[in-house]
Amino acid sequence: MTADIPLRLSNIYSQLPVRFFERVKPTIVANPSVIIFNNKLAEFLNLDIESASGDIGLGIFSGNTIPIKSNPIAMAYAGHQFGNWVPRLGDGRAILLGELLGKDGQSYDIQLKGAGRTPFSRMGDGRSAVGPVLREYLISEAMHTLGVPTTRSLAAVLTGEVVQRETVLPGAILTRVSHSHVRVGTFEYFSSRKDTEGVKVLANHLLKNNFSQITNSSNPYKALLQAIITNQAKLIACWQLVGFIHGVMNTDNCSVVGDTIDYGPCAFIDTYDPSTVFSSIDRQARYSYKNQPLIAQWNLACLAESLLPLLDENPKKAIDIAKEQLNTFQSIYHHEYLKIVRRKLGFFTSRDEDSKIAQDLFLIMEKGKADFTLTFRSLTLLTSNDETADNSFCDLFLNTNEINNWIKQWKHRCSMEHYTKDERCAYLKKQNPEIIPRNHLIEKVIRSAVDEENFTPFYKLKEALGNPFRDHSLNSVYRKPPLPSEVVKQTFCGT
Repeated sequence: MTADIPLRLSNIYSQLPVRFFERVKPTIVANPSVIIFNNKLAEFLNLDIESASGDIGLGIFSGNTIPIKSNPIAMAYAGHQFGNWVPRLGDGRAILLGELLGKDGQSYDIQLKGAGRTPFSRMGDGRSAVGPVLREYLISEAMHTLGVPTTRSLAAVLTGEVVQRETVLPGAILTRVSHSHVRVGTFEYFSSRKDTEGVKVLANHLLKNNFSQITNSSNPYKALLQAIITNQAKLIACWQLVGFIHGVMNTDNCSVVGDTIDYGPCAFIDTYDPSTVFSSIDRQARYSYKNQPLIAQWNLACLAESLLPLLDENPKKAIDIAKEQLNTFQSIYHHEYLKIVRRKLGFFTSRDEDSKIAQDLFLIMEKGKADFTLTFRSLTLLTSNDETADNSFCDLFLNTNEINNWIKQWKHRCSMEHYTKDERCAYLKKQNPEIIPRNHLIEKVIRSAVDEENFTPFYKLKEALGNPFRDHSLNSVYRKPPLPSEVVKQTFCGT
C-alpha cells in the first residue's frame, strides 16, 4: 500500500542507472507492532514525531505502507568474503526507501532490514529474527553514544510472523539510518564487470552527496580515495579503543563513508586478549581484534584497485597513485590511535613516551587477564594518591608487581602536566565508559525477548547504554564483567 504521509523522502540513489539496483517492494507482514522508536533520531531527521511514532510510522517501518514519494530498491554489490571473491551479493533482506535530510543539512539513507525477499536474496527468506534486530539496535546506538562513527537505528518492529532458522523465532524489522550504504563491494561489483562508467558514476555520486568538500580537487578521484582511507583508519582506531570486534569485515561490510555497518556477529572484548575472535564463522581468525587494522587496509586495496581507471589514464601512474594513498593508512591509523589512547590515559598533552606507556599497559592487561573497559575506567582511582585506591586498581590484574611499576610510570607522566587530580579524574571519566554493550548482557535481553516475550530487560539496557560515562554502582549488573558461566565465547550472524 502507498500513502501520502509526512515523510519527505528524496530518491537520490534510485535515480542512478538501473544496473545499480533492483526495484522491489517490502513484503506485507501480518500483525506488526512497535518494539522501540528512536525519538531523538527522528527529531534529528526532521520527522513529525507524533505521526512517525504512531500507526503511520508503524505502517512505514513494517514495510506495509510505502510513502508515496518512495522508490524502494535493493542495492547491487559484490564482495570479498573471508578473502574469497563473490561476484554478486546485493541487499538480500534490506530495502532502501529513500533519503531524508538531517538537521545538519546532510542526506541520510532510510533502509528496512528484514523487509522481505529481493532479487538478491538467493536462498534466503529476506527476513530477520528479533534477536539480530535487538542486537543491532542496542549496539549501533551504543556506538553512536560512545563517539564511534556508525549507522543508526530509527525503529524496531515485530512483524507478527515467525521465521524459520534452527528453530522458529519471532520476526522483526529494523529501520537503519546511514550517511550512505555504498560499500567497497559496490565499487567491486562494477569494476569486476569492466564497467568503468559504472565505477565513475558511483564515485561521482559519492563526491556530490558525501564528499562535496573535495569535488573541486585537481584529481577528485584521488582525493576521494584518500578521504575514504582517512575515514577508515580513524574508524578502526575507534574500534580498537572501545574493544569492539566487528567479526565479519568482508568488503561488502565495509562502508566507504567510514561508518560501522552490519553488526551480525560483532562483540566487545571483556578480558583483554588481542587474539580474541567471537564470530563462529571466522575459523581462521582472519577478523580477530588484532587483525582489524590490517584487514581494513586490505579492503581499501580492493577499493583502490576498483578506482584505478579513474586515478589516471596511464595504468602505471594509476597504480603509483593508489600505492601512495594506501601507504598513508598506517600513519593515519597510528596517529589517530595515539591521539585517542592519550585521552583514555588521562593525558592532556602529548609526549614522546606516551606510546610506550600505552603499549606497556596493554601487555600487562594481556598477561594479567584484565577487563578492557574497567581497566581504563578505573584509572580514576589512581588520581586520588591513595594507597587503598591504588590497590583496588591493582586488583583488576593477576600480576600486581608489573602493574605497580606501571602505576609509578603513569603518575610520573601525569606530574609533568599542571592539572589537579579532580580535573584529571573528570577528564578520564569523559574518555572512558563505565558500561558497554557487554556480550552476555546482549544475549540475556535477546533470550528474554525470544523465550518470554519480555522486552523490559531490553529497554533497561538501552537506557543504561544511553549514559555510558556516568558513574554506576560497583555492583551494577551493567558495569560488571561476566561471571565464568556467563562468558559468551561465540557469536553468530543470526540472520
